[in-house]
Amino acid sequence: MNRTERFYKIDQMLHERRIVPIEVFLTELAVSRATFKRDMEYLRDRLHAPIIWDRQAGGYRFDGAAPTGPAYALPGLWFSAGELYALLAAHKLLGDIEPGVLAAYVAPLQSRLAALLDASGHPAAEIARRVRLLSAARRRVEPRCFTDVVIALLERRRLEIDAWNRARDEVNTRIVSPQRLVHYRDNWYLDAFCHWRQALRSFALDTLRRVKPLPDKAKNIAEAMLDAHFAAAYGIFAGRPKAHAVLRFSPERARWVQAECWHPQQTSEWLPDGSYRLTIPYADEREIVMDILRHGRHVVVEKPKSLQARVRQEVAAMAGMYGKAEE
Repeated sequence: MNRTERFYKIDQMLHERRIVPIEVFLTELAVSRATFKRDMEYLRDRLHAPIIWDRQAGGYRFDGAAPTGPAYALPGLWFSAGELYALLAAHKLLGDIEPGVLAAYVAPLQSRLAALLDASGHPAAEIARRVRLLSAARRRVEPRCFTDVVIALLERRRLEIDAWNRARDEVNTRIVSPQRLVHYRDNWYLDAFCHWRQALRSFALDTLRRVKPLPDKAKNIAEAMLDAHFAAAYGIFAGRPKAHAVLRFSPERARWVQAECWHPQQTSEWLPDGSYRLTIPYADEREIVMDILRHGRHVVVEKPKSLQARVRQEVAAMAGMYGKAEE
């Protein structure tokens, strides 16, 4: 841990334990005696921490006497990008919960998250106003449906569901054993074992028209098997990869794409002309085609031919919708 983190740890230990021997500090901070002495000197002299050595108790403690000098204050706690995102995302998700049975439990959690954000030296409300987390194309899930899915998932019970297939515009009744709940691109999905198909399937929660918890125990699938099925290929569409998409991005677009992770097993290389080649495994063409089209003329599908044909077909259909260019 860095110096600022040690200051907060020292402060926490003194508040929680009242008396802390030096050996305990050295063990938990993982520092030498000399480093600890320098930290303690800085806390006392620069930050005005009222920390004293209690010879009788055999440890350090806060001085209970009324302070006569400048007020003691730790430096602002700065978050990493990941930590700040996690705090704000949790704060936002709790704020999005609709009024209901959880309201009384959510408020204390939000207060604790706000206190953590306040520790940075800036009010939580100001951080939330200045740092925004935007959702795109989020689809609404019925609260009752979500609750039943989560309870069955955690209690390891089967579910009977009416799932709407968007592609065929039909509703099928299935019995499934829930395995994992996934939040992907601002939407919720249930990874489950489908007893009708006798195979693993993924269901978008917003497509579930009816959810009925069943008393039967859920069939458990090994974590490694779930990962092999759901995480091996690109995007939300599961299954073993059937091919590898080889995409070449223009030098201009490469400035953005080279920093992106499209898949954990992706490979990439820079080409002599400044373009960028990205290779990713996929099992279903639908999502990867959408992401290719997002980059327009700045990306070329080099392989496989089937993916080239699918993109070419989609581009031709789009062009046909706009008619011939005006002279």
